[in-house]
Amino acid sequence: MNSTAENITEAPLADDAYYAAVTEAIRAEAAGVLASGSVAAVVGYTAGRRAGTAMPVVITAPDQADRLIFTPACQNNLALYLTKAKKEVSTRGRLGVVVKGCDLKALAGLIGENQQKREELYIIGIACAGVHRAGISASQPLSPATIAAKCRECTVRQPEGTDAVAGTLPQLPELTPLESRELARLEAMTPAERWAFWKEHFTRCIRCLACRQVCPFCFCEQCLCDRNRPQGIESTPRPAGNMGWHIVRAMHLTGRCAGCAECERVCPMDIPLNLLNRKMAQEMLQLYGHQAGMSAKDKGPLNEYKENDDQSFIK
Repeated sequence: MNSTAENITEAPLADDAYYAAVTEAIRAEAAGVLASGSVAAVVGYTAGRRAGTAMPVVITAPDQADRLIFTPACQNNLALYLTKAKKEVSTRGRLGVVVKGCDLKALAGLIGENQQKREELYIIGIACAGVHRAGISASQPLSPATIAAKCRECTVRQPEGTDAVAGTLPQLPELTPLESRELARLEAMTPAERWAFWKEHFTRCIRCLACRQVCPFCFCEQCLCDRNRPQGIESTPRPAGNMGWHIVRAMHLTGRCAGCAECERVCPMDIPLNLLNRKMAQEMLQLYGHQAGMSAKDKGPLNEYKENDDQSFIK
């Protein structure tokens, strides 16, 4: 999923003025809320160690706001830093956070699962044109050839329900939905063919657990899959254990995953994890009419029991 199969013109989707305007708006909001004392810190993006790259940063003073940026390299889902997995950040007090639309969906999910309280956050939303896909040089502009697959089909470019919105969304062309096409191709396979497809991908897994570490919803202080008394999932990177790990993880994210695709971006073995997550999301929509992250009060269908739930699967 990290490559495009199109013969396309390398025209930038957004110009430098757009990124400059978003960056300036973020800096102004961050400086304002820090100066007023309404937040203890702001989680955002800053320039990375290599030219053109970006990385997460936590600032605590108004004069640090000029460190904040927004570029196509701002790929990280910053909702991760508001979970108990990042206690060094989440316990500072009321926080400001910079979010793209997909990050905002994750944040809504965390609030719905009582991992955060809305009143304890100052949310700076980005009118987001998209970010780079994995493996793209940071020096390249955002274009149809460099944009992440998830961004091609994004429905939340304009954030809603935030305390502030940074930037104005540029006019964007309609892009070929690569993930939807691949999902349709998988749907057309026989069960045996789909099993072989995922078996081949999961066999490559080295169990580095980068997918878990980068996911905002993997916030358990001890993961089920780390336990060995009793051992639920084989911990070594062998086919049976790998298959178990990815199936368990997909099920735990079903009805919760915000589609940020961070798991796929950080995977060193290029396993199309977001494809699996999207398939599970598709099932939730078809069976229960549920879309994750659309409301901070929503709990996924697999996270709560109702007396009128369909029980026809029980034999």
